[in-house]
Amino acid sequence: MGRLQDRVALVFGAGSIGPGWGNGKASAVAYGRAGAKVVCVDVSPVAAAETAAVATGEGTEALAIACDVTREDEVAEAVRATLARFGRIDILHNNVGRVKMGGPPEVTAEEWRRELDVNVTGMFLACRHAIPPMLAAGRGVITNISSIASIRHLGHDYVAYSASKGAVNQLTVSIALQYAARGLRCNAILPGLMETPMIFQQISGQFASPEDMVKARNAACPTGRMGTAWDVANAAVFLASDEASYITAVCLPVDGGLTARSM
Repeated sequence: MGRLQDRVALVFGAGSIGPGWGNGKASAVAYGRAGAKVVCVDVSPVAAAETAAVATGEGTEALAIACDVTREDEVAEAVRATLARFGRIDILHNNVGRVKMGGPPEVTAEEWRRELDVNVTGMFLACRHAIPPMLAAGRGVITNISSIASIRHLGHDYVAYSASKGAVNQLTVSIALQYAARGLRCNAILPGLMETPMIFQQISGQFASPEDMVKARNAACPTGRMGTAWDVANAAVFLASDEASYITAVCLPVDGGLTARSM
């Protein structure tokens, strides 16, 4: 029996932006490997289906749903479809995020709003619609994917991203404390410098080459290497399990010690 046997995990952002393993894709598959039934939601129907196919190929019962998390009607439908198929939601995993480089002069007001809509409002909408059935069941776990950029400046100028991820942290804490006595737990994972497809799509332009980016990011980590999507996924499985039943309102860095270092 897996540590999440027969539970239902609804994963927003379960696709990968490029070849390989993104945080959401790895987490969805890891939930399945732990025994959960998994709903793979992504703005790209192809990416959602790809993750669901990987999970199904490993023996997981999985459902793929296309959804733009900035559209409340689509989020509500993803929750409805999950309940229609599986009857409940035990785990809500909010992974959707984007990075817009630049400081206030470079980021337009429209881009700022888009960053907040995708990175924060999408999580709020998922919680808004998934929390009621969790409360009705008397239990549930919510895991929000933030970033160490929410608590540290990492040498890149992405003011909208950092601000939005800081908001994710407080959204997490507020939800956790509001519903702690009603069987719900809510935590955030703060990935550090991770080697995922996203960095090659959205950050590599800040370096002379992708190879230079990888070298610099590895060197910046106390461990001498970046983390992987599986480091995030393993933390997510633990936080969703009964082994973490007394852990809530925690913003957990998964960063190889980077935020603990003074220089």
